[in-house]
Amino acid sequence: MMPDAAHQKATSVASAHTYVVLLNWNGWRDTIECVASLLQMTAKCYTIVICDNASTDGSYQHILEWLRQEASSYTEAGRFFTEWQTASPAAGSPAARIVLVQTASNLGFAGGCNVGLRYGLERGDGEYFWLLNNDTVVDPMALAAQIDKMESDPQLGITGSTLLFYDEPDVVQCCAGYGFNFWTARVRPAAEVVARNRLPEETAVEEKLRFVSGASMFVRRCFLEKVGLMNEQYFLYFEEIDWTTRAKGLFKLGYCSVSRVFHKEGSSIGSNRDRLKRSAFSERYLSRNRVLFTRTHFPLRLPIVFTWTIFVALSRILRGNLALAKAVFSGAASGIFASRYIPERVGLSTRGAFGNNKKHE
Repeated sequence: MMPDAAHQKATSVASAHTYVVLLNWNGWRDTIECVASLLQMTAKCYTIVICDNASTDGSYQHILEWLRQEASSYTEAGRFFTEWQTASPAAGSPAARIVLVQTASNLGFAGGCNVGLRYGLERGDGEYFWLLNNDTVVDPMALAAQIDKMESDPQLGITGSTLLFYDEPDVVQCCAGYGFNFWTARVRPAAEVVARNRLPEETAVEEKLRFVSGASMFVRRCFLEKVGLMNEQYFLYFEEIDWTTRAKGLFKLGYCSVSRVFHKEGSSIGSNRDRLKRSAFSERYLSRNRVLFTRTHFPLRLPIVFTWTIFVALSRILRGNLALAKAVFSGAASGIFASRYIPERVGLSTRGAFGNNKKHE
């Protein structure tokens, strides 16, 4: 007798192994809180890969000590955690619920996350990869819901969660991700900010969705194999829209409304909802990568984007913030002169997963 649809769905969710990739940089308290919430999830077929991006606040040791304490009360079969060195093959490392990695230097968002993605690809047993900001806390059903969403449509390559403000848990930060104006390279909402109990239809969001927020990106393995890893040249910002632009025509983007993630938003890098309260570091990379992204994918639109960026810098001057204006100017100039490359496809081999997959232009 054939199993019913409900049983098949439950079996699929239970057996689909997911690598949850967390990037830590000087935020060990947030990371520990995030991991603690992940350990409470209903779906159990997952491995958490914590990539410490050369933190300077002792994060690696703090996280390691916490893991050692938690290991004493771990009741599931297998090891609770292991440390992994990026120079050694992941396939030969013992399986564990949590893997702690220390990168050799600060590789930026894309570079640090790619370390975790490479680990999972090398292990070979991952069907899905969940890139999750370390300053988040997840709902217990968040992972199971994402797997269910992916299993419903094989054309989905990346799906996003309902992101809620950590300090205002009934207010939606964004639904999966954002729209994007390719003429000005500016982000726009894929859905209006709403309350938690008044979420829009998933299909309505997906029609406007141009990229999934990096705070919670749920990625299918074959997406990595066909599109490649994230572009490490950006270092910070625009990795997500670059990724989905490269995937155009190959995969769809999705919104999983019942996967809820609570986000503190930009605590380590100086991002802020108020543009005038952003750090100069944040402003510089936003301007640099806005120009670089346009040069790479839509060069004919570069004059418009560059003009808009100069307008942004002038608006900072008019508001009396010369430091932010300088950051915007220097970032735009850096984006003009930076070399361009597009990551090659990962492929199915471990050599492809760990090699230098960069195509320079």
